[in-house]
Amino acid sequence: MAESFKTFLKHTYKDFKTRSVNPPLVRTSTMVFKSMFDLRKVQKKNFKNPRGGHFEYGRQGTTTTFELEKILTKLEDSYYTFLTPTGFGSVFLCLFSILRPGDEIIIADPIYSPTRLLTENYLKEFNISTKFYDPNNLNTIKDNFTSKTKLIYVENPGSNTFEFQDLTKIILFAKKKSILTAIDNTWATPYFLKPIKIGFDFSIVSATKYYSGHSDVMGGSLAVSKRVFNKVMKAQNMTGLRLSPDDAYLIMRGIRTLDIRLDKHQDNAIKIAKFLSKKKNIKVLYPYKKNTKNYKFWKKYYSGSSGLMGIKIKAENKKSVDKFVNSLKLFGHGYSWGGYESLALHQEINEQGNRKYLKLNKNEYIVRLHIGLEDSKDLIKDINKSLRFLR
Repeated sequence: MAESFKTFLKHTYKDFKTRSVNPPLVRTSTMVFKSMFDLRKVQKKNFKNPRGGHFEYGRQGTTTTFELEKILTKLEDSYYTFLTPTGFGSVFLCLFSILRPGDEIIIADPIYSPTRLLTENYLKEFNISTKFYDPNNLNTIKDNFTSKTKLIYVENPGSNTFEFQDLTKIILFAKKKSILTAIDNTWATPYFLKPIKIGFDFSIVSATKYYSGHSDVMGGSLAVSKRVFNKVMKAQNMTGLRLSPDDAYLIMRGIRTLDIRLDKHQDNAIKIAKFLSKKKNIKVLYPYKKNTKNYKFWKKYYSGSSGLMGIKIKAENKKSVDKFVNSLKLFGHGYSWGGYESLALHQEINEQGNRKYLKLNKNEYIVRLHIGLEDSKDLIKDINKSLRFLR
């Protein structure tokens, strides 16, 4: 990418045929050809260059989805980027592409809870076993490795608890053992971290979140290295996990402002993290504080931080934590994040999944905050008013 990330996002597409600054929205199931000769010609092109956007049937994609794939491939600095109907669809496509009966996967303990259910429970039925490693002790990866290990799956930072890891150490171990690596990079997006560039084979992003940015579309992306491209292409063709042209169009519309929005999310989040850090009964789970392990590993790999954070609250009364969350006026209460709006969610310990390495002391509770695009002063006032309910 010759120009800067910010400039590229503003010039992702121009259609001089229709004189449109936005890509045409092409919806179709059947693609019509003038003759069988023309159809076979496209099939040959697709066989020779499967990354070229030569489609013969709507399930393969349209020019609309292909434009988004090209944009994200450039942003990721990847060999290619596949699109799926949801962020979790990208998780599934990654695992389905390479795991087979008898294989083992080593996965970060603070993983997105549906990913934990998929790996720990569902894959077990197919004789694929899952082992979890401690993000604060990467030697547990080595301890769990066997000759059957096929993949190390990372989520960075950890889901809800926001542990940052030494990514190079993980990649070097994987390469030494000739196993594949995947990372869920939804928190940062390639605006702040480019996983394929530093050595990962798979980079997963829930496009539902910051790519879209407006809480009105669902989608996922799976950026890949060259060595796994053919496996993922085959798996996607078999499963039909494709993003619709309408959703691709909405994501392209949102992604033009990805940098502007993430810069604002980050600015707001840092201000709120610093405000909350002064409260005795709260520990902020966000990379704002220098001379800490989390800050060190964040700074080593990332160029910025997003708007999602956790806070660990110490309270004698559990109901007071719910009261704190419920009394927030500018924070909605619901799943997902990455949109323009602020959200707050109190997650019970059992909602974190069967966490092996999560240590919460008595009377400690985790609340997840997504800091939106509102005025940070208003958000701080809202939080400050609600803190009085904590007991």
